[in-house]
Amino acid sequence: MVTALSSTATCATSLHFPHPSPPCSISSGVGHVQFFRRRCRGLQRRGGGEAARAGLGGLLGGMFGGGGGDDGEAAKRRYNDTVALVNRLEPEVSALSDADLRARTSALQERARAGESLGSLLPEAFAVVREASNRVLGLRPFDVQLIGGMVLHKGEIAEMKTGEGKTLVAILPAYLNALSGKGVHVVTVNDYLARRDCEWVGQVPRFLGLQLVFVLAENMTPEQRRENYLCDITYVTNSELGFDYLRDNLAMTVDELVLRNFNYCVIDEVDSILVDEARTPLIISGLAEKPSDRYYKAAKIAEAFEQDIHYTVDEKQRNVLLTEQGYADAEEILDIDDLYDPREQWASYVLNAIKAKELFLRDVNYIVRSKEVLIVDEFTGRVMAGRRWSDGLHQAIEAKEGVQIQNETITLASISYQNFFLQFPKLCGMTGTAATERQEFESIYKLKVTVVPTNKPMIRKDDSDVVFRATSGKWRAAVVEISRMNKACRPVLVGTTSVEQSETLSEQLREAGIPHEVLNAKPENVEREAEIVAQSGRLGAVTIATNMAGRGTDIILGGNAEFMARLKLREMLMPSHVAELSIQLMVSLCPKSSFHQERHGRRYTIMYQRCS
Repeated sequence: MVTALSSTATCATSLHFPHPSPPCSISSGVGHVQFFRRRCRGLQRRGGGEAARAGLGGLLGGMFGGGGGDDGEAAKRRYNDTVALVNRLEPEVSALSDADLRARTSALQERARAGESLGSLLPEAFAVVREASNRVLGLRPFDVQLIGGMVLHKGEIAEMKTGEGKTLVAILPAYLNALSGKGVHVVTVNDYLARRDCEWVGQVPRFLGLQLVFVLAENMTPEQRRENYLCDITYVTNSELGFDYLRDNLAMTVDELVLRNFNYCVIDEVDSILVDEARTPLIISGLAEKPSDRYYKAAKIAEAFEQDIHYTVDEKQRNVLLTEQGYADAEEILDIDDLYDPREQWASYVLNAIKAKELFLRDVNYIVRSKEVLIVDEFTGRVMAGRRWSDGLHQAIEAKEGVQIQNETITLASISYQNFFLQFPKLCGMTGTAATERQEFESIYKLKVTVVPTNKPMIRKDDSDVVFRATSGKWRAAVVEISRMNKACRPVLVGTTSVEQSETLSEQLREAGIPHEVLNAKPENVEREAEIVAQSGRLGAVTIATNMAGRGTDIILGGNAEFMARLKLREMLMPSHVAELSIQLMVSLCPKSSFHQERHGRRYTIMYQRCS
């Protein structure tokens, strides 16, 4: 797990006593991650055209296996001369002192602001970033990573295989385009990645003298947001950037604006943001009148009605329609003449109640915590605190669950991701799976997809997707395959699309006697996210995670040594009651120190200022 010390870390100490994970025997051998792809973007191979292999992944490979695709050689030939220019500059740049290397940034900025094209500055800028990365992170970008950076600078989508270092690639074009002083946005899928990438690879632009920050969804004032957006490079999530844009459109004075003019944007997991999430618009709502008791009455009607008798459901369009029988029965129950009478407007209440019953499911689309309905982001698997569905739908779900109905809302501003990101003069992105959406990217966003070659020949086996007629058969086959991999001590990572699916599979694995961890939107699991992800690469580990975007980034085969050492020490020396005693002991020994303690189940975080 990547960690970084904040500016205040020198005068504070953090002690963590994590909740123990299930015991796992350690044996020799190399781990292998077997990943079930629940949702496929087309029944075709993502790798080469090799025949289907043995095991579940190859069971139906002969039926659905596709031929080989673009291996990146075309991109390699196209950018080979520019890569050679960067490599020729390497001896000169590596001989510079740290101060001289930082001075190159000022020189490049002056040239860029004097009107020299960024394309002409690219070889020197990339050579400077490569050397800085080697000094600060100990990571020297490979030639193929330089190609990835060039593709992004050109305003295209770079398809790079998993593990090829997309996070490091992003800082190459970000640094280059920040030289103009007009700002760069690096967009990620969640707050965790925005913070982690900013604190980790962000050390390189900072070392070179650029300002680099992140913007989070919570605990940031408008002044802090404005200041962060004015920096050279800003890491932010797609939703937060979109909502800040909508809030700016609702601002009454110039002083309330937080965003600067758009210039250049790099999108991580671009297929997830521009394709998967693009069907859901961003909406800012305001409070309206107090909720009506009609929601409870409509919920009872929806509960009594039956599908295909009183209403039909269109799952693809996420819509419901009342049948003639449904209209008649609803009007009879409510003792009204017309369901669509503008003086009553019962139709919207009844239709929302049916939608809440059929299309919005508990532990799939939302969870109930402390008698409050909380939306679960279907793309990240995380709880979206403070977000509510509009047009009375959230109130209908609250009525269905029997919790207190909160005030109704009205839409104040909205925008789609398509219209929002098309406002950037220069847009690019990176992902491991872009070729399958090539047509959508080119027709909607005018973005070309370029496949970047791998640094070494691909040895990972990408088996074909397997399609089952029934869900029950799919999960039975998954349990069989997980059991087979677990017996061979291979770490297994299972991706699901909802909390409900993860809980269902977890129950089946418990019945099969397979120890495992679950990572989903439930609070008891979210609190241990870093620990669960860090240890999912251990020999024999089985991890079920809801929506994997951004969660596979820190998985190390064999496990994370820091977390493993911490867990073993805790098991040996620090039972839960000792943690309580250690706090009391520190307070008694150092009464002048200030202590801050947080407890989450059996996990403690203790922060203290040293004695004067």
